[in-house]
Amino acid sequence: MDTPDDALPLAASYMRIYFCGTIASMLYNFGSAILRAAGDTKSPLYYLTAAGILNFFLNLFFVIALKMDVAGVALATTISQIMSAALIIRTLIKRDDACRLELKKMHIYGRQLKRILQIGLPAGIQSSLFAISNVIIQSSINSFGSVVMSGNAAAQNIEGFVYTSMNSYSQTALNFTGQNYGAQKIDRIRKIMWVCLISVFCTGAVLGITAMIFGDQLLSIYITDSADAIKYGLVRMKYIMIPYFLCGLMDVATGLIRGLGRSVLPMLITVAGVVGIRLGWIYIVFRIPEYHTIQSLYISYAFSWAATFTAEIIVFIIIMRRITKQQLCNA
Repeated sequence: MDTPDDALPLAASYMRIYFCGTIASMLYNFGSAILRAAGDTKSPLYYLTAAGILNFFLNLFFVIALKMDVAGVALATTISQIMSAALIIRTLIKRDDACRLELKKMHIYGRQLKRILQIGLPAGIQSSLFAISNVIIQSSINSFGSVVMSGNAAAQNIEGFVYTSMNSYSQTALNFTGQNYGAQKIDRIRKIMWVCLISVFCTGAVLGITAMIFGDQLLSIYITDSADAIKYGLVRMKYIMIPYFLCGLMDVATGLIRGLGRSVLPMLITVAGVVGIRLGWIYIVFRIPEYHTIQSLYISYAFSWAATFTAEIIVFIIIMRRITKQQLCNA
């Protein structure tokens, strides 16, 4: 990824420790999805909040008290992920409904596994390709040096809070669309679409603009030794945070289509719209001397979000018309 030599040892150390917590992160995400599908949206929020608070205090303890470097930050994240996973598993074990986790009954169920793979595998491929495009963009960002990397990383941390808020609406769209599609209550799905799209737009716009207004103060939490890094962090926030609602709209559209049982379509659209546009931007636009700037890289995000959302919402409308027509024929 063209990580500068002075940052490579710390980056590698962080990555090794962070990846130790990926199984815990997977367990939390899987378990919280089950709870949300069952109508319990509060428990995952409480557990994630508790993990975030623990992460915050462990960061202070490891970095300030124990004088650890990024290894302390990574260790704090890993421990908090393990705690959130343990809380989710504990809740599933204590449930008394169909979502109860009984460890003695854990084995592979062929039919259910097949259905999970049909829906989940395309979503996993989509996320992986999405991540690969971000890695390539990150390598381009790294080419501008450690100061730009520092500002970019700090801005990304702030974006994470806004993204988590917006992502709740895509999860809502997925769960409620799936439930109503299964119950053949198609009219409700249109209401779900409008509520989720308007809500994620307002949330993304308000939080994005607010974060931009207080950008200096927020970035100063992460960057304490470089005014230049804060300056580059503000550059990223300007080009990412202000149009960030487009990312939320895109994710909601993805959730709506998946809720209708179509998982391959949003994967193909996202690969073409997000991965395709960003890679094309890097290998075509970014190579033009006058556009070989950090600002040019950031602009590609908004273009890819807008194009992908437009394509997905058109596909969703087409699918809904077909479902409605089929329902009328069956009636």
